Amino acid sequence: VQLVESGGGLVQAGGSLRLSCSVSGRSFSSYALGWFRQAPGKEREFVAAISWSGDTRVYGDSVKGRFTISKDDRKNTLYIQMESMKREDTGVYYCAEQAGGIIGEDEVGVELWGQGTQVTVSS
Repeated sequence: VQLVESGGGLVQAGGSLRLSCSVSGRSFSSYALGWFRQAPGKEREFVAAISWSGDTRVYGDSVKGRFTISKDDRKNTLYIQMESMKREDTGVYYCAEQAGGIIGEDEVGVELWGQGTQVTVSS
Protein backbone atom coordinates (compact mmCIF):
# COMPACT_ATOMS: atom_id res chain seq x y z
CA VAL A 1 0.00 0.00 0.00
CA GLN A 2 1.33 3.41 -0.96
CA LEU A 3 0.28 7.02 -0.68
CA VAL A 4 1.44 9.08 -3.65
CA GLU A 5 1.16 12.87 -3.64
CA SER A 6 1.04 15.00 -6.77
CA GLY A 7 0.24 18.52 -7.86
CA GLY A 8 3.04 20.40 -6.17
CA GLY A 9 4.90 23.18 -7.89
CA LEU A 10 5.64 26.87 -7.97
CA VAL A 11 2.84 29.38 -7.40
CA GLN A 12 2.77 33.11 -6.82
CA ALA A 13 1.59 34.57 -3.55
CA GLY A 14 -2.16 34.99 -3.67
CA GLY A 15 -2.51 32.12 -6.09
CA SER A 16 -4.09 28.67 -5.82
CA LEU A 17 -2.94 25.09 -6.02
CA ARG A 18 -4.56 21.71 -5.54
CA LEU A 19 -2.65 18.71 -4.28
CA SER A 20 -3.78 15.13 -4.71
CA CYS A 21 -2.89 11.98 -2.80
CA SER A 22 -3.72 8.65 -4.36
CA VAL A 23 -3.79 5.38 -2.51
CA SER A 24 -2.72 2.26 -4.31
CA GLY A 25 -3.19 -1.28 -3.15
CA ARG A 26 -6.56 -1.00 -1.45
CA SER A 27 -9.50 1.27 -0.75
CA PHE A 28 -9.02 4.08 1.77
CA SER A 29 -12.72 4.69 2.38
CA SER A 30 -12.52 3.42 5.96
CA TYR A 31 -9.38 5.38 6.87
CA ALA A 32 -8.87 8.82 8.30
CA LEU A 33 -6.64 11.00 6.14
CA GLY A 34 -4.71 14.18 6.52
CA TRP A 35 -2.11 16.60 5.21
CA PHE A 36 1.05 17.83 6.90
CA ARG A 37 3.82 20.05 5.64
CA GLN A 38 7.43 20.74 6.48
CA ALA A 39 9.28 23.93 5.67
CA PRO A 40 13.09 23.99 5.45
CA GLY A 41 14.62 23.97 8.90
CA LYS A 42 11.28 23.55 10.64
CA GLU A 43 9.35 20.69 12.18
CA ARG A 44 6.53 19.03 10.33
CA GLU A 45 3.27 20.94 10.78
CA PHE A 46 -0.34 19.78 10.74
CA VAL A 47 -2.35 21.22 7.85
CA ALA A 48 -5.71 19.46 7.70
CA ALA A 49 -7.49 16.19 8.41
CA ILE A 50 -10.68 14.47 7.34
CA SER A 51 -12.49 11.57 8.99
CA TRP A 52 -13.14 8.33 7.14
CA SER A 53 -16.78 9.32 6.64
CA GLY A 54 -15.86 12.78 5.44
CA ASP A 55 -18.18 14.32 8.02
CA THR A 56 -15.44 15.86 10.14
CA ARG A 57 -12.73 18.19 8.84
CA VAL A 58 -10.11 19.89 10.95
CA TYR A 59 -7.64 22.57 9.92
CA GLY A 60 -4.47 24.02 11.32
CA ASP A 61 -4.78 27.61 12.47
CA SER A 62 -2.43 28.91 9.78
CA VAL A 63 -4.59 27.58 6.92
CA LYS A 64 -8.14 28.00 8.22
CA GLY A 65 -10.33 29.78 5.73
CA ARG A 66 -7.82 29.31 2.90
CA PHE A 67 -7.41 25.55 2.49
CA THR A 68 -10.07 22.90 1.95
CA ILE A 69 -9.56 19.18 2.42
CA SER A 70 -11.73 16.69 0.57
CA LYS A 71 -11.68 13.14 -0.72
CA ASP A 72 -13.21 11.06 -3.47
CA ASP A 73 -13.66 7.49 -2.31
CA ARG A 74 -14.51 6.30 -5.83
CA LYS A 75 -11.15 7.56 -7.05
CA ASN A 76 -9.30 6.64 -3.87
CA THR A 77 -7.91 10.15 -3.83
CA LEU A 78 -7.44 12.79 -1.16
CA TYR A 79 -7.22 16.48 -2.06
CA ILE A 80 -6.20 19.76 -0.51
CA GLN A 81 -7.32 22.91 -2.29
CA MET A 82 -5.11 25.83 -1.35
CA GLU A 83 -6.25 29.40 -1.95
CA SER A 84 -4.78 32.83 -1.18
CA MET A 85 -1.41 31.22 -0.77
CA LYS A 86 1.35 32.88 1.20
CA ARG A 87 5.12 32.51 1.16
CA GLU A 88 4.90 30.75 4.51
CA ASP A 89 2.88 27.97 2.83
CA THR A 90 6.11 26.86 1.17
CA GLY A 91 7.24 23.39 2.10
CA VAL A 92 7.00 19.69 1.37
CA TYR A 93 3.43 18.50 1.73
CA TYR A 94 2.75 14.98 2.94
CA CYS A 95 -0.45 13.01 3.06
CA ALA A 96 -1.04 10.67 5.94
CA GLU A 97 -3.41 7.85 6.83
CA GLN A 98 -4.61 6.19 9.99
CA ALA A 99 -7.21 3.56 10.76
CA GLY A 100 -10.31 5.27 12.11
CA GLY A 101 -10.94 8.40 14.14
CA ILE A 102 -9.37 11.58 12.85
CA ILE A 103 -5.70 12.42 12.53
CA GLY A 104 -4.49 14.74 15.24
CA GLU A 105 -1.87 17.44 15.11
CA ASP A 106 0.49 15.24 17.12
CA GLU A 107 0.66 12.58 14.35
CA VAL A 108 0.43 9.83 16.98
CA GLY A 109 -2.07 7.66 15.10
CA VAL A 110 -0.57 8.02 11.65
CA GLU A 111 0.32 4.65 10.18
CA LEU A 112 1.25 5.51 6.62
CA TRP A 113 2.94 8.51 4.98
CA GLY A 114 3.38 9.60 1.40
CA GLN A 115 6.75 10.61 0.00
CA GLY A 116 5.82 14.30 -0.18
CA THR A 117 5.43 16.90 -2.90
CA GLN A 118 7.17 20.28 -2.95
CA VAL A 119 5.12 23.48 -2.92
CA THR A 120 6.90 26.79 -3.36
CA VAL A 121 5.13 30.11 -3.07
CA SER A 122 6.95 33.09 -4.53
CA SER A 123 6.34 36.73 -3.74
